[in-house]
Amino acid sequence: MPTVNKDGMAAGQDELRRSAWLPTTKKEVELRGWDGLDVILFSGDAYVDHPSFGAAVIGRVLEAEGLRVAIVPQPDWHGDYRDFKKLGRPRLFFGIAPGCMDSMVNKYTANKRLRSEDAYSPDGRHDCRPEYPTIVYSKILRQLYPDVPIVLGGIEASMRRLTHYDYWQDELKRCILCDAGADMIIYGMGERPVTALCREMMKGRKINEIRELPQTVYLSREEEIPEGITADDILLHPHEECVRSKRAQAENFRHIEEQSNMMHAHRLIQDVGGQYAVVNPPYPPMTTDEIDKCYDLPYTRLPHPKYKGKRIPAYEMIKHSVNIHRGCFGGCAFCTISAHQGKFITSRSKRSIVDEVKKIVAMPDFKGYLSDLGGPSANMYAMGGKDKKICEKCKRPSCINPKICPNLDTDHSKLLEIYHAVDALQGVKKSFIGSGVRYDLLLNKSGNEKCDAAARQYTRELICHHVSGRLKVAPEHTSDNVLRLMRKPPFRLFEEFKKIFDDINRHEGLRQQIIPYFISSHPGCHEEDMAELAVITKGLNFKLEQVQDFTPTPMTVSTETWYTGLDPYTLEPVFSAKTQREKLAQRQFFFWYKPEERKSIERELIRIGRQDLIKKLYSSVRTTKSRTRDDNNNRTKNGGKGKPGSVRRRH
Repeated sequence: MPTVNKDGMAAGQDELRRSAWLPTTKKEVELRGWDGLDVILFSGDAYVDHPSFGAAVIGRVLEAEGLRVAIVPQPDWHGDYRDFKKLGRPRLFFGIAPGCMDSMVNKYTANKRLRSEDAYSPDGRHDCRPEYPTIVYSKILRQLYPDVPIVLGGIEASMRRLTHYDYWQDELKRCILCDAGADMIIYGMGERPVTALCREMMKGRKINEIRELPQTVYLSREEEIPEGITADDILLHPHEECVRSKRAQAENFRHIEEQSNMMHAHRLIQDVGGQYAVVNPPYPPMTTDEIDKCYDLPYTRLPHPKYKGKRIPAYEMIKHSVNIHRGCFGGCAFCTISAHQGKFITSRSKRSIVDEVKKIVAMPDFKGYLSDLGGPSANMYAMGGKDKKICEKCKRPSCINPKICPNLDTDHSKLLEIYHAVDALQGVKKSFIGSGVRYDLLLNKSGNEKCDAAARQYTRELICHHVSGRLKVAPEHTSDNVLRLMRKPPFRLFEEFKKIFDDINRHEGLRQQIIPYFISSHPGCHEEDMAELAVITKGLNFKLEQVQDFTPTPMTVSTETWYTGLDPYTLEPVFSAKTQREKLAQRQFFFWYKPEERKSIERELIRIGRQDLIKKLYSSVRTTKSRTRDDNNNRTKNGGKGKPGSVRRRH
């Protein structure tokens, strides 16, 4: 009679079930009959075998290449390092995937306070990963296995591939390879470079001989750089000069961003303490067939069984969602998507998307509602340049800012086809759009009636059929100057879109809300800008909920502007709120409607000479000054006890 485990499952069935995931333990490796591994991935996130989790994607891609791959999720970095030893040494290399989010953003708020939970850890625990896991994991592996190559990937390493400002340590940091002691970075979306690297290493080449692979970074002495430093290369200011000169850092960043978003980029080279960090240009955008292959791999779409009974917050958010494209041509100044995925859109086929939705429909807990059918942006699917030759020469970081490029095809027809195909599937009651919508694309007058009609149809169908009561959009600010620095469209476009949203809801008898996102303390933003934001949004009947302070994260224009005090493209000075007092003074205006904030807001408006805004914010009630005067008069008239029968409010 077979043994039965504590869950009532026969031991053999349990083993079979676990073999559906990539192995995470020595026992699971043995279940597959393997006597060794080719690649071992160390992940800062819990292991969720889903195409939204980077370590799972890389593992499945390499598995499809015929390689033996294992994942060690959230290894214990204390004590005897047993988690780093348990699978031994791989034949090719250790890969470090620190997580879907930058570890410091994942852990701390803009005010450097601990977040309520770690979204990528079981039960939201904070003790499952170290700060900067890329560096911590790499140093441990280098100590234990000094001769085994180490390859870094993911957001944390990608955004730290050259000199960068670190907000949490408040200093300029060098290329992360220097601190981690690893051999190579694969930056951006890693499927093609990691596959190419494995193929070269399986030919017998050593990692320090592989210098030609696109989308990789390595450290080298000058004489060992292939072909040497040529006229085609962009030689950046050395790291040490950037530490001395913020202008040098600002000048560097413009090159870094432009080359990240070019179809045919140049090699970037930076001197770091006598050696060079060499950044090879990225691969061209993936084709539809290539991206389909990544999403068609045999994911279980579930957390590993080791997490049974535990909640992984990020998984709960995306388990019934589908990513339909990669890339974003928005170029928002505070966002890392284009730096990581690039501005060129790669879209999945309708067949691949529908197949994934069918898998979701078959999940036992699916109730008929897809939480999101989107991507980095909700409505960029299948969009790109009409004339590809123009795109090949372009180095603009955004295709829609300061104005929508006339070469950009903004036709929403193919996206509507996806929505219609998914909504027609048996078992799908409704597909919601949870990704942010670019309303500037919807309002664009392209001059092509078919394209403009599709945008109007998309807007109506989105509002009528794909909103789960609340539609998220991100105007981010109301000040034209701040929006210019953010690379966001003028606020009047949001007002125009809101009017359309309200009109359609009224006509269709719907009771839905539009939920705008806003940021305070962004470079270029002053207290007066935030005060006017409060007045404008009050006039639109908003009591803001989705708000945040600007958080400087590595390798964004906004961060470099915040740190250097200069716009990297114009080198003109830009003010940024940096002290705790300055940040709180700006943030409080989001919450003008809270009684406890009123006194401080009135005091701040008087200080900056904008008393005129007090009446606009609090037009229906008296100011704090007049209330205090009247209260004093009442106390005098009534023996210091206030007006008989009245209840005094606290503000």
